[in-house]
This record gives sequence, C-alpha cells and structure tokens, in this order.
Amino acid sequence: MMQRLFIVDDEAPARARLKTLLSDIATEFPHELAGEADGAQAALDGIAAARPDIVLLDVQMPGMTGIELAAQLMRDAAPPAVIFITAFDEYAIKAFEVHALDYLLKPVRAERLAEALRRAASLRAQASPQPAAIAGATKALHPARRNFSVQERGRVLLVPVRDVIYLKAELKYVTLRTHTRDYLIEESLTSIEEELGEVFVRVHRSALVAREAIIGVERAHHGADGDGDADRGQEAWQVILRDVDERLPISRRQWPVVKALVR
Repeated sequence: MMQRLFIVDDEAPARARLKTLLSDIATEFPHELAGEADGAQAALDGIAAARPDIVLLDVQMPGMTGIELAAQLMRDAAPPAVIFITAFDEYAIKAFEVHALDYLLKPVRAERLAEALRRAASLRAQASPQPAAIAGATKALHPARRNFSVQERGRVLLVPVRDVIYLKAELKYVTLRTHTRDYLIEESLTSIEEELGEVFVRVHRSALVAREAIIGVERAHHGADGDGDADRGQEAWQVILRDVDERLPISRRQWPVVKALVR
C-alpha cells in the first residue's frame, strides 16, 4: 500500500534535500507526499487535515520542539508513525520516549531512509489487518505514554506520568496534580482511564488517583459522597495521598475498588 508522508523541518533546504532523497527511493518505497510544514503549529494543522501514515520530523525547531510535537501527535486515537531526522544525536532517548519508530542523523543516506520507512510501514500494517487484533497491535505499536503534554504560556511541558498524584475534572479542564504544583490539561478522565488504568484508579466520577500514591483511607464528614449523592446513613470515606495534604472523597460506587487497594 502506498504510504502518505508528511515532512516537518524549519529549514527549507533540509526539506528540499529530504524530498530529493524520497524521489530517489520512490521505486523501492512507493509513497505520496501529503504535505510539509516549517513549524510545529503548521504541522499540527497540516497533519490533522492530511492524515499521513508517516511523519518525518526534525527535532530542533523554534517554539515547540519536534519531541514536544510528537508527544502531541501521540494523543490522537490513530497517530501517524514518527521518524525523527536531525543533526543532533543527544535527543535519541527522548525521541523513543514519545514512541518514535526510528531516529536518523543528518546527512541521511537514501538506503537508511528507505529502511526506516519500510519498517514504519510494516509496523503500521501489522496493526490493521484484522479488526479483532487491532487493539492489541495498536497498543504494541504505540504503548501507553510516559508523559502528559501540558500547554502553558506559549510552550509545551512534558509532565512524567510517574510524577502525577491525581487528576481531577473541573469544568472544561482537568487539573493534574504533582507533589510540587498543579497543571491544566484538556483531556477527558475517561480517555486517560482507558489508556492508563493500570496506573490510575477512579475514586469518584471526577477524579483519578495514582495507585502508588494511595497510602490509606479515612472516614470523612457526613454529607455528600464523591458522586454528589446524599450520605443516607452510610459511612463516607476519603483517600489519603502521599506528598499532599488534600483528601479526595471516595464515592460509594468506587469504595469496594479503593478498599481492595488498601487491605
């Protein structure tokens, strides 16, 4: 199947060089150039519109870096494969943390580019042949993220999942709490729970808590539980968290689940 490619590099000569290499390997790797961009925001818009199979991505760009851009792309339900092409070798570990499939150093040889593209196309094909196997194959191709991507004052910050104590839904945002500060993200608790259910447990309909952060439970004041229902004579409980003084209510619906964690 012909692969649709998208090039992201802030330098026009680098994009031209890459297009020349792609034309050189067109026979052995048939493809279509779906678009190109010279920066992260233009790339996000272009990739959302073109829906390419593979993105060829530079690391160092003004504003949002290629690493940060890749983290944004991985939030999509069906993200493209990402191959980094850069002059800097020190970002390789971070590149693979955002699930890049390959990391090529400039100047790139045509043979090496073709090899990387064939591998990316093969891995994507493995994730789509049978509907029954698509969930498992996609998970293998794009494992659960290691970071949350936070947009803040014109920059993108990567907050490690392991540092998050809880996530709480408030109006249109979700508050992400670490032991040092709060962040705001625009994701749903449901999607986070589906992806990271092994890391976080739902304590009530508006909050997920890191399983490792729970150090106990205690009785709460009588009144509404975490789902906003009256106590109706039943005991109300709240979760005790490591590194923060705040307590989060446990709904009656989730109490058996949380109770099992602290036995």
